Amino acid sequence: MSVKLRTALIVTFIALSLLLSFTLSTTINYYSSQSIKNEIGESLAGTAYQTADKLDNFMWSRSGEVELLGSLPVFENNQNVENIQQMLDQLKSHFPSFSWIGYTDTKGKVLAATDGILLGKDLSERPVFKEGIQGKFIGDVHDAVLLAKLLPNPSGEPLQFVDVSLPIKNSQQQTIGVLAAHMSWAWAKEVQQSVLLPSKWAGQNVDMLIVSKQDQTVLLGPREMVGKPLPLKSIAKAQLQKDGWELEKWPDGNTYLTGYAYGDGYLDYPGLGWTVIVRQPESTALASVSELMHFNIWITVIAAVVFALIGWWLAQRISLPIRELTHTADRLACGEEVDIPSRKSFSDIEMLSSSLQTMVTSLSQKEVELGNMQSLAHYDHLTGLPNRNALETYLEDAFEDPEQQPCLSFLYIDLDGFKKVNDTLGHQSGDILLQKVAQRLSHLTREHDITVRLGGDEFLVVLHTDPSGLNIEKEAEIYANEIIRSLNKPFIVEYEKVNIGCSIGGAVYPHDSDNPIEIIRMADQALYQSKRSGKNRLTFYKEPLAPQSIG
Repeated sequence: MSVKLRTALIVTFIALSLLLSFTLSTTINYYSSQSIKNEIGESLAGTAYQTADKLDNFMWSRSGEVELLGSLPVFENNQNVENIQQMLDQLKSHFPSFSWIGYTDTKGKVLAATDGILLGKDLSERPVFKEGIQGKFIGDVHDAVLLAKLLPNPSGEPLQFVDVSLPIKNSQQQTIGVLAAHMSWAWAKEVQQSVLLPSKWAGQNVDMLIVSKQDQTVLLGPREMVGKPLPLKSIAKAQLQKDGWELEKWPDGNTYLTGYAYGDGYLDYPGLGWTVIVRQPESTALASVSELMHFNIWITVIAAVVFALIGWWLAQRISLPIRELTHTADRLACGEEVDIPSRKSFSDIEMLSSSLQTMVTSLSQKEVELGNMQSLAHYDHLTGLPNRNALETYLEDAFEDPEQQPCLSFLYIDLDGFKKVNDTLGHQSGDILLQKVAQRLSHLTREHDITVRLGGDEFLVVLHTDPSGLNIEKEAEIYANEIIRSLNKPFIVEYEKVNIGCSIGGAVYPHDSDNPIEIIRMADQALYQSKRSGKNRLTFYKEPLAPQSIG
């Protein structure tokens, strides 16, 4: 007893310490994680917004520069092509963001261009001309195969460009040409580096991506992702012109804290709908939480050891009087007459010692009462017949040996004319009638069979039938006819002669089903067929739902 108590106390103290430590560490980790997630998420979203704003500001400035060039007097007369060419060559060093600037006539022929690139070429089918001659045009990131071959490319990476073009008009506001410019997409990388490298994100495994609006294609980001679509919930939210952050699982299977912002333009520049994504792996972002978790684990282990020692000491103190009481109880169980010792160390133990004698005396009485209660739980209080609980126990015993499954006939009984007795003589007479019906059914019940009251005027008889017989239903039929004959005999209820009958539905286990619940349902269906067929008869369940009547 003392060993068990000591062990229980030690385990209890360890469990309490572990539970307390686990609860505290889990709570701390949760709130720390949420706080850090919010802080880093807001910071990532702020970085994304800052980048989107820089991109829009940059595009607004470049489009303004093209407008400024287009307003120069040199463009007023197409006859001054040489002057336009000289002006473009001179301005090239002043507009380093533009990889190429050209001027075309109204049919798309290049009349002047920086470094003479594409001079004389026809750009009439190019968006930069087709859109630019209609009005100011700013195009999204695209490849320019022809121009890429002509421009220097020391990095060897595929060149991409952003177009800006606008119509050139003379003093009579007639369109006389188109001024077109290609900006190298490399400037976006410069914006990216200007935001990430000098900031706190340097060395923090943070990636920045720019995604197009039309098909969610990555325009800038890790090399393996550029040019591929990126279906993310955060991008969908951003394109609703919302800024924020998400803890989101990416297509590579990893989870990232993802800040996002939408480029909605700047001043008169409407924006191209770029989404800026700034991501950081969850493991990196929450590294401090992981360290805190490891620290809490060590604290939990130390606390468990300390509480185990405390539990062992307390167990020693508490177990001594318990051992004495246990020894006394053992002597009482052997029939010795001994006094229960009174201990003053703990009030609870003192109360235990004073109550032990009473408890031992009442144990035998409680045991008898428990047996009676268990018996009552399996019998109907009105009729004394077994109830549903008893039926469950009966079926469990019948199916106990899976290698010797019984053949059982279920007879579902419903009294005919019982409602009339209730209505005319009253419910008290109805209860007396049910008791008399139960007596007759009990008188017919065979050994190893069971008769159960299901409720109201419904009863169920389960028969062990011979599976080797030629007609399994015949034995049940004979028994059912005995029930019908017995219940057809008059009853005397409070000096009144009462005549009732019964309708019976039958089903056979496992012939009709190997599920007892299904068998009872089938017998119930067959019972209603007996009712419809004239009552006071037996009907066995037959497939499909068309029971066959046996008089």
